[in-house]
Amino acid sequence: MNKKQKLELTWIGKDNRPKLEPRILLEDPEKSYHAKHRVTKKDIFDNRLIFGDNLLALKALEQNFSGQVKCIYIDPPYNTGSAFEHFDDGIEHSLWLSLIRERIIILWSLLHPQEGSLWVSIDDREMPYLRVLMDEVCGREAFLATNVWQKRYSRENREAIGDAHEYIISYVKDKKTFKQNRNKLPLGEKQKKIYKNPNNDPRGPWRSVSLSAQGYRPNQMYEITSPITGKKHKPPPGSCWKIIESNYLKLLKDNRMYFGKDGNAVPARIQFLKNIDGMAPWTWWPHEDVGHTDQAKKEMHALYGARNAFDTPKPERLIERILHIATNPGDLVLDSFAGSGTTGAVAHKMGRRWIMVELGEHCHTHIIPRLKKVIDGEDPGGITKAVNWKGGGGFRYYRLAPSLLEKDKWGNWTINKTYNGAMLAEALCKLEGFTYAPSDSIYWQHGYSTEQDFIYVTTANLNHDQLQQLSDEVGSDRTLLVLCTAFRARADRYPNLTVKKIPKAVLARCEWSHDDYSLRVENLPKAPTPKGQMGLFEEEPD
Repeated sequence: MNKKQKLELTWIGKDNRPKLEPRILLEDPEKSYHAKHRVTKKDIFDNRLIFGDNLLALKALEQNFSGQVKCIYIDPPYNTGSAFEHFDDGIEHSLWLSLIRERIIILWSLLHPQEGSLWVSIDDREMPYLRVLMDEVCGREAFLATNVWQKRYSRENREAIGDAHEYIISYVKDKKTFKQNRNKLPLGEKQKKIYKNPNNDPRGPWRSVSLSAQGYRPNQMYEITSPITGKKHKPPPGSCWKIIESNYLKLLKDNRMYFGKDGNAVPARIQFLKNIDGMAPWTWWPHEDVGHTDQAKKEMHALYGARNAFDTPKPERLIERILHIATNPGDLVLDSFAGSGTTGAVAHKMGRRWIMVELGEHCHTHIIPRLKKVIDGEDPGGITKAVNWKGGGGFRYYRLAPSLLEKDKWGNWTINKTYNGAMLAEALCKLEGFTYAPSDSIYWQHGYSTEQDFIYVTTANLNHDQLQQLSDEVGSDRTLLVLCTAFRARADRYPNLTVKKIPKAVLARCEWSHDDYSLRVENLPKAPTPKGQMGLFEEEPD
């Protein structure tokens, strides 16, 4: 028996993991957008909207943002078999698991090591599988809660059993830290109505809270005498008082004990509304608190009109609930399935920094126009009034660079012709794990890995004299990785240089010119073909 066995989910193609290329990001200033002036001192301008395949985009973010994101929310396609206008959601189950897994792995690495949390929207069909998958990737001890969102408030009579809810699964990097730092929820109007002030207490509205608790503790079994009627009270059977007698006497002296209207009721503690800093979150999220799908569609209609509204939006209050619990102003939020841009819009209005990724054309038809309205203070709905949003800030628009390598007409791998010198240097820095930081004064310093280790990228064909000159300039206290198209010398002659040819040195690193890792059935890894049988994707012979 294998002693290293563990609980895990298996599926076709699980071991066929992609070798992702860490692309660089190219800013398009014409699509970036900023407010014309500052609205407040806290305006945030360094938000990022990335257009491109979200798995490649996450890989592009990995080097610079690992450990920096406080909260990640994603709303991936649910694999329901439905065909949506903006993306294909009818995906073979194994493909869905494979591609979700790759995204979860990178997302988990991007989170802050103590305060980070990951929230994933999902429905009944995939939730059990996703839970096991996330236990495997994140660790079962990282599971926080399965929150139930009531997305419908009316019955669905067309189904055998109407679908009224979805789930938001949450995992955290460190439960103890998250519990200490998470924010409580403000009291709603229903909760506030519980607090009354029948005796006109100058301290304001209050409610009575039971003083008894289950269990037995000898120092909490004392007798309490009503100061109004003299009636004596012992803890109810099977219970004790919640506090020791000295603390009870302090409450009594401060007029924070209640014995009922007639003075004979079981003693209770008075809790003032002004002392309540909020409610601890729980897993039931009713539509009255966080909105529902109809409300989300109305928000879309207000933004784009009924004809251009996004099909499957989430209400802004739902995202606000997540960000309120898990983040504070200034924290970084990430959504790699941006959809209509709700996460970025809500994060922006709540004073959080954000990164969003989207591949579909609705990045341009929906997200950018929506964010412009938010920045200009012209967003008509959602949480705008609740947070008193006046506009401000901005974002930068990026697209994924094309693959670094492409094949020429003879089938040989070459450097992509669209890459200029700066793009090539940045791409190879990222590929080799160096920080891209070209020097203004030293031509061979394109980046660094340590204070003494540098990288130099050139398309030149270097000879011995050129390499020797480089070696002399680098000196004995520093090292230099040289990436060039060719060199004519023995690489081991220069003790402070490591010389490699491109593209040969990087060919085996990645899947080059692979631009689409989207959740589409054509990307499904082929199952092994039993001998003498046709595979799933083979055609009948003529």
